[in-house]
Amino acid sequence: MEGNSITARLSQVATEDSRELDRVCEEVARSLVEAGTEPPFRIGSANFTGDPFLICADRYWRLRFLARPSVRTAAECAGWLHQHLQDAADGTGQAHRAEVEQKWALGYAFITRDSEESATEITDACAEIVGSADIAFFAALYHAGKLRANFRFDELHSFIESSMLALAAGPHRGGPVFTALRAFAAFGSRRLTTEHAADLLDHTWYSPRRTVHTVDLCLNALSAAVPFDGQGELLRDRAREAAAQWPENHLFVFRLATGLHLNKEHDDALEAIDLALALLPAIGSRGSHAQLQEQYLAKRELILEGRQRGAETAAHRRQWDRQNDAYRQVETRLNSATNHLITMITVFVTAIAFIISSIQLTYGGDLPLGDRMRLILAQGTVMLGFSGLLVLGTHLLLRYRQHPHAHPNPPDDSGS
Repeated sequence: MEGNSITARLSQVATEDSRELDRVCEEVARSLVEAGTEPPFRIGSANFTGDPFLICADRYWRLRFLARPSVRTAAECAGWLHQHLQDAADGTGQAHRAEVEQKWALGYAFITRDSEESATEITDACAEIVGSADIAFFAALYHAGKLRANFRFDELHSFIESSMLALAAGPHRGGPVFTALRAFAAFGSRRLTTEHAADLLDHTWYSPRRTVHTVDLCLNALSAAVPFDGQGELLRDRAREAAAQWPENHLFVFRLATGLHLNKEHDDALEAIDLALALLPAIGSRGSHAQLQEQYLAKRELILEGRQRGAETAAHRRQWDRQNDAYRQVETRLNSATNHLITMITVFVTAIAFIISSIQLTYGGDLPLGDRMRLILAQGTVMLGFSGLLVLGTHLLLRYRQHPHAHPNPPDDSGS
């Protein structure tokens, strides 16, 4: 009964003091690891902030995974969880079982992502794991979580679809969390289509069995996707829906900031990232606070840069519009003046030509006066018609040069 003596403190710790609760659970978990004893108690909730037994078990298995980050450890954890996770009295047993399983498998995968096992190692471990679909599911989810954390999109797709470990998960393979992982792999792969990835995402998003972790996977998939048309809008809208349902989840607010940033909605993005930073300190040490804070601050800098570029681009566009309007006004006045000048020159040249020809007809030749007058009138009419055609052609040519659709657009250097 050594384990019971070690864990006796958990029944006495004050759950209202989060720091004291965290310290006691960590000490008890380390004592269990040092004694080589698994936690002897049962878990009846998914309360990771107020249940000392769940927190202690979480810390215990975290230490075990850090010491031996492998699917074999995942199988041992799944076996312990299967025996010690009891159904809740309020009828939410399956819900909190899924919450604990997914949080542990994906969370432990993230903190041990630098120790990814090879396909050969996974195959060798399968003989010890494939006897239970529940245990195989947890172990497969753990390894898939590593591939996801390392953005190994094609490897993740291949593992889910063909690995013996993933296939041994049986009916769990059709659940929302596996579908969300498929969507993540499809969005990041350059060999699979965006349409296929979007179908998988919708199937997960609207599943009645979706959990906070499947939503996280979906938003992560959209954020890490190969760029596609409408990516920013889709990420923004889905993240906004998630943040409304889980308003204290800093990661969902961060995804919302990312979507807003992609849409160049910089003011709203800045407000969202500031909120994510404000929510972050409440999560404690397990969530890699320093790393997340660094990531959020880097995103904040990008948003501020995009906001500044957007303001500069708007100013440049206004200046361009003013200069373009001034240019059009000058061009219109110049074309009008040119039109009038050409008309005057045409009339003047025609008049000179008419006068010279009239003098020749008046003082030269043997034609009677009446015939000379008719010839002069006919010649004047021809010259007048020619002048009119010349003026009209010049006017039409200048109008073509002033076509309203011909002016260029200002350059777009707004960036994101």
